[in-house]
Amino acid sequence: MIDWITHLPAIIVVVPLLMAVITALLPARFGWGLALLATAGSALASGIMMADLMTRWAGYRLSYHLGGWAPPWGIEFAVDHATALVVMVVSGLGFVATMSSKSLFMNEISHHDLGRVYGAWLLTFGGLLGLVMTADAFNLFVFFEISSLASVTLVAMGSGYDKRALIAAFNYLVVGAIGATFYVIGVGFCYAMTGTLNMVDLAVRLPEVNDQIPIYIGLAFMVTGVMVKAAIFPMHFWLPPSYGHAPMAVTTLLAAVATKASLYILVRVLMTIFGGIDPLPQLILQWVLIPLSLMAILLGTILAIYERDAKLMLAQSSIAQIGYIVLGFGMGSLAGLQAGFIHIANHAMIKGGMFIGLGGLAMAAAGKTKLDGLAGIGRRMPLTATGFLICGLSLIGLPLTAGFISKLYLVSAVINAGYWQIAAIVLFSSALSVIYLWRLIEVMWFTPSGSGQSRLPEQVMIYVPLWMLALANIWFGISASTITEISYGAAQVLMGGMT
Repeated sequence: MIDWITHLPAIIVVVPLLMAVITALLPARFGWGLALLATAGSALASGIMMADLMTRWAGYRLSYHLGGWAPPWGIEFAVDHATALVVMVVSGLGFVATMSSKSLFMNEISHHDLGRVYGAWLLTFGGLLGLVMTADAFNLFVFFEISSLASVTLVAMGSGYDKRALIAAFNYLVVGAIGATFYVIGVGFCYAMTGTLNMVDLAVRLPEVNDQIPIYIGLAFMVTGVMVKAAIFPMHFWLPPSYGHAPMAVTTLLAAVATKASLYILVRVLMTIFGGIDPLPQLILQWVLIPLSLMAILLGTILAIYERDAKLMLAQSSIAQIGYIVLGFGMGSLAGLQAGFIHIANHAMIKGGMFIGLGGLAMAAAGKTKLDGLAGIGRRMPLTATGFLICGLSLIGLPLTAGFISKLYLVSAVINAGYWQIAAIVLFSSALSVIYLWRLIEVMWFTPSGSGQSRLPEQVMIYVPLWMLALANIWFGISASTITEISYGAAQVLMGGMT
């Protein structure tokens, strides 16, 4: 049994990447089915891998050597409890996003382009999974580029419906290229001083280098590059236009999983590759990431309050939610890391559900996501609107939802670290988020519609995946032990990298 489980990391990545080529070559009508099959396969394999890891001690590490070449000479895929959690989030939410994509693409993408769209979709999906699991610093750059270039293509595909998608895609491309360049320059400095690219080997050799100045420079370049990719304030400016003008299905995929993978890479680079170089990682966590996360939390929430477009409103709120995750990681403590991982999982479910729901509502409103265009739609599409509302209530942290668990663990971690002022900022931001959610509720349920009150048709492939995520938000808000325990194990793995 162990023999075939060791191959799962490669299968999870290779299946969607190979299927991407097949999907792009076959007639467009096969695109969605093949993409659904590939993402379902990766999600199933991820679940099996997670179940196996949960039976083992927190320090266990599943390793796959590509081509049979053992590290540090060969390229390695490595999965521990932290990696497995993020892989499960990416694969699971990628599958749910793929389920809804057929309906969401209906009015935004030409039928003839669907084969190429799903080819890019699977490249993005497979690239993100490879990004999370690779144990090679340069190979991480390769997967960054695969996922980023495919994501740019997906964003640009929205130009047939909204020409602003081309500008957003161009900005995404340029900023992504800058981030990737910074990262690979940093890798070059580290390789020049150690002669290795394997992350575990780097972690061992970096502290032994006599001249640490090039290592510090490499660290600065690598961390800055990943921060750009993760849309951490103030390098977040590319994210709202990309989310706001991309096709709704693409926005769902990117918002649910793309930034989560990059955020994990950031903390992994700091706490594993450079974990042995005291006190640099802790200084960056506490004096760079924490202040930036607080700015993101406040700015993202305030911008969302003043936004008149529901899609851009949710995009702005993602800046704040990224800030919550970064704040947890920035604590550098076991409790803070656990809170960060909890919110990675919970926010993926929350924002994935909200964008799927908004997509279904916008379809019925002739593609409108302006607040005025959604007037009264809650009463006319109760299934979709109620699922959207549940995810929204989880976003603001209502008790008995997954979002409440995220805020509870984050505030607890902050208070335990002695930062009462920061805890007050988190609670204040959560209170402010009620304002923009209430604006949506008021428009959707309490504002009269100019088009009458008759029921509008609801797409089954919209409300089924939406309600899967809505119910998951309730379930993990009532029975949170599964996510909290897995997140605790993930935090233990990363804290071990600091010792």
